[in-house]
Amino acid sequence: MRLSVILNFMNNIILVGFMGTGKSVVGKKLAAKLNRDFVELDDIVETREKMPIKDIFEKKGELYFRLVEKKIVKEASQLKNKVISAGGGAIVDEENFKNLKNSGTIICLKASPETILKRTKGLKTRPLLNVHDTKKQIEELLKKRETYYNKADFSIETDNISIDEIVLKIIAFIA
Repeated sequence: MRLSVILNFMNNIILVGFMGTGKSVVGKKLAAKLNRDFVELDDIVETREKMPIKDIFEKKGELYFRLVEKKIVKEASQLKNKVISAGGGAIVDEENFKNLKNSGTIICLKASPETILKRTKGLKTRPLLNVHDTKKQIEELLKKRETYYNKADFSIETDNISIDEIVLKIIAFIA
């Protein structure tokens, strides 16, 4: 067995990317395929704070959310052999990126603004998209985060590809 395969088996696989790119659904399927635990960082935030992320944004603000997220990213970075889904803006913070990078392989899932809009339309659980011109907001946030997403070890466009195909591409990359 190649050393890289052994090392990758022990390392985490961290999925990053904008909301609606498929991190959760791909992460769960990938974890099942690799017989690993799936860790959703946004779920941990909600559990710790005892409220949905949209309520954290409304009641305590985005800055407070990012501080809680940072603490959880640091804790999650200590885990081994997991598939981790990081929030869409988590890697914008340099310390978060370093912690995640040191714990494993970062895979960025990408999609066009149109695909993201279609996948997130009507979801009231996305506080950053609860604005008048959602498509414009998606485009602006994608542009703002592009540099950070491009730091990933590997990227996959998820617009016109099945979940199973994405999982196979990730497995091929880490093998």
